[in-house]
Amino acid sequence: MRIISGEFRGRRLGGPKGSAIRPTSDRVREALFSKIAARLAGAEVLDLFAGSGALGLEALSRGASRVLFVDQGAESIRLLRANIAACGAADRCRVVRAAIPAVLHQLLRKNVLYDLILLDPPYGKGFVEPMLPVLFGLASAEALLVVEHRVSDRIDVGESGWVLGDARAYGDTRISFLVRAE
Repeated sequence: MRIISGEFRGRRLGGPKGSAIRPTSDRVREALFSKIAARLAGAEVLDLFAGSGALGLEALSRGASRVLFVDQGAESIRLLRANIAACGAADRCRVVRAAIPAVLHQLLRKNVLYDLILLDPPYGKGFVEPMLPVLFGLASAEALLVVEHRVSDRIDVGESGWVLGDARAYGDTRISFLVRAE
């Protein structure tokens, strides 16, 4: 696994030892970040279920200002910190080990807004839909929410404030791009 483009281009990232962490493939990351490149300059990024940190670090490499990485797994946090150090990006990254819902509610209370929210939860666990209204409260006016999920899973945005702007399939992975409904 490596950073595809930008400041950290070619930098190798550590990967997980077991199957508990499912990193986004280089191919999918390249396609994803090519699509959203124009949104990255100076962006404040929230990377949820961050795993190895590959998504957030790719955003940082391509011009994002700062990234908040959130994951609750000890292995993910160890891997994240090592990958951030390998990129020399500690001054632009914050890592939080906690349950995602608790962190989201803390951020809401602080009125923090993000331009890009990366959501890559474990597949098939039902994490996405319940988080959508809370994530809407953390989204800047022009925010983009990128959700990685199985092709067979559909995202029901309901009354969350989000609408599906686009979706792309890559093998058994789908990337859904959600934007504010306003």
